[in-house]
Amino acid sequence: MTETTTANESPAEAAHLKANMRKVALTALAGTSIEWYDFFLYATAAALVFPAAFFPEATPTMGLILSFGTFAFGFIARPVGGILFGHFGDRVGRKRTLVIALVLMGVASTMIGLLPTYATIGIAAPILLTLLRFAQGLAVGGQWGGAMLLVTESAPADKRGYYGAYAQAGAPVGVILANLAFIIISATVSEEFFQAWGWRIPFISSVLLIGISMYVQLNMEETDAFKELEELKQKRLDEAGTHAPIRRSPVIEALVKYPKRIALAAGAFVSVQVNFYILIGFILAYGSDPNGGGMSRDTVLMAVLVASALQIPTQFWSSSYSDRHGRRGIFMLGAALTGVAAFALFPLVDTGNFWLSVLGITAGLCFLGMMYGPQAAFFTELFSTEVRYSGASLGYQLGAIIGGAFAPTIATILWAEYSIIWVSAYMAFASVVSIVSVAMLTETYKTSLSDI
Repeated sequence: MTETTTANESPAEAAHLKANMRKVALTALAGTSIEWYDFFLYATAAALVFPAAFFPEATPTMGLILSFGTFAFGFIARPVGGILFGHFGDRVGRKRTLVIALVLMGVASTMIGLLPTYATIGIAAPILLTLLRFAQGLAVGGQWGGAMLLVTESAPADKRGYYGAYAQAGAPVGVILANLAFIIISATVSEEFFQAWGWRIPFISSVLLIGISMYVQLNMEETDAFKELEELKQKRLDEAGTHAPIRRSPVIEALVKYPKRIALAAGAFVSVQVNFYILIGFILAYGSDPNGGGMSRDTVLMAVLVASALQIPTQFWSSSYSDRHGRRGIFMLGAALTGVAAFALFPLVDTGNFWLSVLGITAGLCFLGMMYGPQAAFFTELFSTEVRYSGASLGYQLGAIIGGAFAPTIATILWAEYSIIWVSAYMAFASVVSIVSVAMLTETYKTSLSDI
């Protein structure tokens, strides 16, 4: 599908293009949902299972910190994945690179489900767990750029935000699937079996992601923007003949051409990451702790699940709004409201009441969705076609490591050493960083992706 729909398009052609766009969007949603399911599954397990399974000799608090530390290792890998997959995504295409990322995630997550614990192989268990988490991070570092560009570069210009929200919706859907998996397994087996074997089942089921990757490979076409770029490059090569210049890596090209935009894109993403991983990861430990919310594990999981479900329509609404009125305004409003909501979150969870906890978590995730929904289109429009995969991925993944990598760990330390109000202050500070970063970027929603 091209940037705009031509006036002489027949109704049949328009219907075909719309159906094709829907297929691309739903496929991106399916792929990113399972990909994020695998990544968030680890966050849930890190809060509820891994401290005892892989760090049994540590105190409960230190075990939780060490577990969240392995969780952070996946974020360290994400910029590496963004660089690696960004290079090939800009060189060989969005589709093939996305397929490789999906397969890598499916294999790594399945192997986590098969991994022996500390009681079986000792210190090798947490080491192998960390390495597999690193592989998950590499996969996510490559997946987001591929799925996001597959949708936004195929969408009509006036609906780029809306269709980009399909790729972004994979995150809350992944949270729902991950939490639902743990709730179902926990409800159907004994606690003893859950801690020993039950937690493995959701990870092993990740093998389904390999099947989705094969579908993408066999049924999806490369984006028009990338095809146009390839045609232009071939034309230039034909004109230059044997004197064609040697091109730099797209990653280096992006860093040289857009250093400020990459840095500001990373800053814009900080609030999303800090707040998101506290709202879906740390909150599980806090809400089920006697010194916190004091609720059962399944109650907190269900609260996060309900809140994540409500986040999805918020993302689609804010993305559609950004198509009409611009990306920056709705993004900054979401950041401001997320910072305010952080101070209501823990008092509501402290009540131990399920619905008040849902209210606190929902407010945070829905306001966060006002940023995350339009982000796919926003980041796509910041960079030109030849370095778009690399530039958008670098901004996204650098923001992820700065904001999300250590958010649960920092929140745990602030809670243990000081008080829970400092966790709220930390969340609000991240929101200020995002507001300032977006304010320093220009508006993009009328940008043409055909400009190379």
